[in-house]
Amino acid sequence: MKINKEFVLETAKALLEHHSPSGFCFEIMDEIRKYAERFGYAFETTRKGCGIITVPGKSDEKVIGLSAHVDTLGAMVRSITGSGTLKFTLVGGPIAATLDGEYCKIRTRSGKIYTGTFLSTSPAAHVYEDASSKARNANNMEVRIDEVVKCKQDVEDLGIANGDYIFIEPKTTITESGYIKSRFIDDKGSVAGLMGLLEALSREQVTPAYTVKIFISVYEEVGHGSSYIPEDITEMIAVDMGCIGEDLSCSEQDVSICAKDSGGPYDYQMTSKLIELAKENDLRYVVDIYPMYGSDVGAALRGGNNIRGALIGPGVHASHGMERTHYEGLENTIKLLFAYITQ
Repeated sequence: MKINKEFVLETAKALLEHHSPSGFCFEIMDEIRKYAERFGYAFETTRKGCGIITVPGKSDEKVIGLSAHVDTLGAMVRSITGSGTLKFTLVGGPIAATLDGEYCKIRTRSGKIYTGTFLSTSPAAHVYEDASSKARNANNMEVRIDEVVKCKQDVEDLGIANGDYIFIEPKTTITESGYIKSRFIDDKGSVAGLMGLLEALSREQVTPAYTVKIFISVYEEVGHGSSYIPEDITEMIAVDMGCIGEDLSCSEQDVSICAKDSGGPYDYQMTSKLIELAKENDLRYVVDIYPMYGSDVGAALRGGNNIRGALIGPGVHASHGMERTHYEGLENTIKLLFAYITQ
């Protein structure tokens, strides 16, 4: 199968630049719907906003679920200070220290957008002795708004209120050497990969061996993205980022096959089949253990769904910070998924 590299990279860039922190995914799900309809596949949403794309197979003996999450990390206005800055609460688990100096957008409930910057409460080296040593966390940081505001009332007059979302700028860049640099590659890189799989299936008019349901989850970053999945799904592969670092084998060019994460081992037969297919198709792959990681398969199993589950994904460096992956990692992931659903 030939992967449409240009489409995958264009889709990754478009999705990465679209703000969608957990709980604010209805706009980006409209874009997912357009991809599904473009390639001729049925699309529906669950009550909490997850997307389901159905690809009919040659048999309904089993239904394979492929899950990736479109929600990202983010922040929300916790309170407005007397001096007109914003205290914030994190959505999901971004590394707070990496937010220092980052640009952001504040979206009011009425849809107005204001720009701002995450800063330490000791932001100036010429003023504060602890400017470089103060811990960077939500308690010691705030958002400076790019409007003339001197007090809490000035901010409220803009329409900004507690509970408004703060979107972190992703700073998406794709290099000539094939690297994708951006926040939130976890997991929009995988979502782009699944859209690339759909494009290839449609272009080549390939019918999977079994019906496939692509489940685009929301709320994964806060733990319950795929706690509900369609009842007819019998086995599920979470397509999420592969971890890099410490004693892990993965690189940004690999598809990572996870044997176990913090929730326990993945299905032995499914994992073994994925390893076998990666070998047969001469793909760059590794097998790793992720001790500080959870996936949509874990959420589905905890939700009581009667499924088998596995986890794969492209290697991503510096997760929950300024992330990076490579097109080759995405391509190897797409090819492994194609091999699995057409076997």
